[in-house]
Amino acid sequence: MAKFVSGRKINIFLLSSSLYVSFQFFANVLSTKIALLPYLNLAIDGGTVIYPLTFTLRDFVHKTHGKKDARQVIIIAASLNAVMFGLFWLVGKMTPDPTWQFQRAYDQILLPVGRIVLASIIAQVISELIDTEIFSRVYKKFNDTLAVFLSNTVGLVADSLIFSFIAFLGALPLSTVLQIVLANILIKFVISTLSVPTIKLIPRTANFEEI
Repeated sequence: MAKFVSGRKINIFLLSSSLYVSFQFFANVLSTKIALLPYLNLAIDGGTVIYPLTFTLRDFVHKTHGKKDARQVIIIAASLNAVMFGLFWLVGKMTPDPTWQFQRAYDQILLPVGRIVLASIIAQVISELIDTEIFSRVYKKFNDTLAVFLSNTVGLVADSLIFSFIAFLGALPLSTVLQIVLANILIKFVISTLSVPTIKLIPRTANFEEI
């Protein structure tokens, strides 16, 4: 459950759940930029560079505190994402100081986060709950490595499809949205697969029946 760093123990559950929620926030803000994937020249939202790690972090939470707490962390992250956008919107509506010349930039960059947050919340809750169920069943029958790989793979495909269509369909050409879906799946799969072996570094502290 813990590692020693400078004589102190790190609570893996607290660390992984905190990183899970934080990476959700980072991804939603970064997703306001649509970039080109190097070499492949596919359109991709910026949040994809970090979002795939949330699947494995959720598995860390699951392995250390069980399915029930993993579900709670998913719902907490979704709720806080909604609060984040509410604060962006509220501050955006406040009258800017006359000496501050960036209201338009604020509106253009942060207020579109609303649709992205909505898409993220819906995609996150559905895909992460699917991830949770698959992880639980595969872990109990086989092992944690296979559980992470299979649950992450199914979860990231579901997340990419749901998120991309809700967040960008209508705002971007359909061809661009399809590129985003493809690029999301490719990048998420690569990053997620690279993170799979780290599950072995996390000792199971949840009761087997709670997984």
